[in-house]
Amino acid sequence: MKITVTALLLVMLASCGWKKEGEIGITVQAGAFDRQDCTLSVEMPLTAEETDWALSERTGGGTVNVPSRTVREEGKTLLYWILAGETKAGAVRTFVARPVGRQAAREAVMQTEDTQRALILKKDGKPVLQYNYAQVEPPAGVDAAYRRSGFIHPAWSPAGNVLTAIQPKDHYHHFGIWNPWTHVVYDGQLYDLWNLGEKQGTVRATAIRGTEQGAVFSGFDAALDHVIFTPEGEKVIMEEEWNVKTWNIPGNAFLWDFASILRPSAPLPGLLQAYRYAGFGYRATEAWTKDNCEMLTSEGNTRQAIDGTTARWIRISGETATGRSGLLFMSHPQNRNAPEPLRIWDEQANNGRGDAFINFAPTKNRDWELFPNERYRLQYRILSFEGDMTAAEADRLWNDFAYPPVATVN
Repeated sequence: MKITVTALLLVMLASCGWKKEGEIGITVQAGAFDRQDCTLSVEMPLTAEETDWALSERTGGGTVNVPSRTVREEGKTLLYWILAGETKAGAVRTFVARPVGRQAAREAVMQTEDTQRALILKKDGKPVLQYNYAQVEPPAGVDAAYRRSGFIHPAWSPAGNVLTAIQPKDHYHHFGIWNPWTHVVYDGQLYDLWNLGEKQGTVRATAIRGTEQGAVFSGFDAALDHVIFTPEGEKVIMEEEWNVKTWNIPGNAFLWDFASILRPSAPLPGLLQAYRYAGFGYRATEAWTKDNCEMLTSEGNTRQAIDGTTARWIRISGETATGRSGLLFMSHPQNRNAPEPLRIWDEQANNGRGDAFINFAPTKNRDWELFPNERYRLQYRILSFEGDMTAAEADRLWNDFAYPPVATVN
């Protein structure tokens, strides 16, 4: 690994006692990849609830204050910030954190709005995504079994184009960006929580456990129940937590993270049986058809060749009112069955219309047994953009997500 002279000097300074009493040094190593405005976090020492950490960077020209956010998550204190600008592979950057009183989110560049039915995450007042925690009814005349809560719609492009669809006539059980399972075996019986028309089960939003906003990110923690319908009545067999963050990155793009944590809550284990689709799904705007949208994966596959292949990322883009917009979906390498199999619709979908549907399906070719009181995590990152995106750009973004710079408290 190459370390520049400036970076080496900063590391030497860190060992020579430039920190003031109570301050903590943080060293960030870029690792094997070039970086550009990437998200970063480090676990800080546990402090009193009323304590935050203020961050600054040591540079050749002095000290620069860095917007940051202190968050308590899963019993840890985490400090989040954006590693601004370009950081070359092998480079080292040095920061210092000092304890301060609990800081209000004064610079709420990233906002979270609660409509009392949904949370809307925003960047500089522009909507990024909407999480619907209230129940949404199906269109008039459609079976009430298709009602649903706990999904993302709309997801917007930076120019304000809506890139998702819900309850389309061809598939009333499609809900923008959502995360149900199709073949769930519990106590010897098979249940379908994806195809709501089968009336075997559903997923329901149950609570918002917390929201965040500020200069670095906005986001929320949400709770959902996975419910089966049995002859004896409804039964919750899995509890799920969604952790969603939208990041204050520069430029004309929206970057956000989606994490799902599944925890079987019934006495018996559950089996997510292998099936061709299940898990993290995306239904594109109905304006996109085979005539005006395209897909590409990290393995170089285009739409007609994607279904059933595996990929680290998949990009979709199409024509919109403002030109061309798109979404890059990235799957984390620690996810189940990574690189995950993909289920997509090819250009003959929906009687030749070629509507767009994408699904990272970890159980497409492999069962997944879930045991009571264990926790199972799936992580995805999404970039909404205008114009086009090269495969090299997508690879860089995936590297930042999959193998971020390493931040170490000194």
